[in-house]
Amino acid sequence: MPRARFTSMLLLTAVVLAALVSPSVGAEKPNILLIFADDQAFDTIHAHGNSEIETPNLDRLSARATTFTHAYNMGSWSGAVCVASRMMMISGKYLWHAQKDHAKTKQLYQEKGRLWPQLLASSGYDTYFTGKWHIRAEAEKAFKVAGHVRGGMPAQTEAGYNRPTEGQTMKWKPWDKSFGGFWQGGKHWSEVVGDDASGFITTAKKSDNPFFMYIAFNAPHDPRQSPKEYVDKYPLKNIAMPASFVPEYPFNEAMNSGRKLRDERLAPFPRTEYSVKVNRQEYYAIITHMDAQIGRILDTLEASGQADNTYIFFTADHGLAVGRHGLMGKQNMFDHSVRVPLMVVGPDVPKNKKIDTRVYLQDVMATSLELSGTQKPDYVQFESLLPLINGKTDKGRDAIYGAYLQGQRMVTYGDHKMILYPSISKAILYNIANDPLELHDLADQKKHQPTMSKLFAKLQELQKETGDTLDLKAAFPNL
Repeated sequence: MPRARFTSMLLLTAVVLAALVSPSVGAEKPNILLIFADDQAFDTIHAHGNSEIETPNLDRLSARATTFTHAYNMGSWSGAVCVASRMMMISGKYLWHAQKDHAKTKQLYQEKGRLWPQLLASSGYDTYFTGKWHIRAEAEKAFKVAGHVRGGMPAQTEAGYNRPTEGQTMKWKPWDKSFGGFWQGGKHWSEVVGDDASGFITTAKKSDNPFFMYIAFNAPHDPRQSPKEYVDKYPLKNIAMPASFVPEYPFNEAMNSGRKLRDERLAPFPRTEYSVKVNRQEYYAIITHMDAQIGRILDTLEASGQADNTYIFFTADHGLAVGRHGLMGKQNMFDHSVRVPLMVVGPDVPKNKKIDTRVYLQDVMATSLELSGTQKPDYVQFESLLPLINGKTDKGRDAIYGAYLQGQRMVTYGDHKMILYPSISKAILYNIANDPLELHDLADQKKHQPTMSKLFAKLQELQKETGDTLDLKAAFPNL
């Protein structure tokens, strides 16, 4: 065989083998669709075990998804937990590092092209946004196309607080458009998000570029408003009381989540069965209404012919108590407030699979960078979920960190979770493997002291990693 022909065959063989080993070579970049809820706890999806709630479209997504059952938000430096969560997501930085950058987000990120959508745009993506933004950058400059850019929450009214009281006429009605809120502008904001997202998908179909869509619902944040037909799906007689219900959490003031906190003023003190059931009724209703809009988005994506090359992420910025542990808000370290749903759908993603490994919801950002072939910048601290999704590893983070202002710290490590309230030197310990609802505090049992010391040492490690400078040893010298 002539040397030239032999050499050509060797080169051709090498190219073919490279393509087999690296299927991404020459492959079309995938689309990325983030559907982002606000205030949605991890246990508010029917397919994930909540028989009280109707979520047919999230159930439909779940059947196609790999679900991370233990996805967490790290916490917050302000009462608006969503600000910290979204700043971590958009910057890729851990909690206290993100706080340092927050005031200068425009200069440090937006102007330098370092925001998440800008990184994807640099890899050839058309980027779209609509809904809740709530960070100190301009969505119109961060994305190539921005629809309705909303603030932190729809306007609440005085009638929406300290309610309801049994026996009194209810002034507040979720379907009454005169209260504004989600109804401001004439059409429910969740429906507007559905309209915008569907329009973006139709527009993106005409482009040769892949798309990144950041679709951010304000729902199910209060004021929890939805059409009457959705509220009627949830008669109060069918709403179960949370197992962790108490009339008032005994450490709420010490942990900076007391009676004056906006979220906690939504229901009267002391909490009653009636007020909790009504709030949960409205919470479920607005989630089901949002679910209907998500269904419209999924239908449009499938009709556009782009679904097979699209990775879908569904998650929320944090959870919500809604009556559990005597709390209404998310400014606490219980799982109902720090854990969120996290589902991933896409090419080669295993269907109807659950992964119990602990992750952070902001790992979605790093995952999208890997999917798009975008180099992860050195400042991005969150990690890609792809090795877990693809089964290349079953090891994620060994521990999860949590914090709220200077009033709370948390670590989840092994089978246990420890919550600290430094201002009163109070430690709480749960065996979350045996007590997932966090009902039984073990901290006062001497036999658990070694476990608490081990968790405290791990928490101190995580403080360094996340940029936390709070001196916990002064408040807990025996740990």
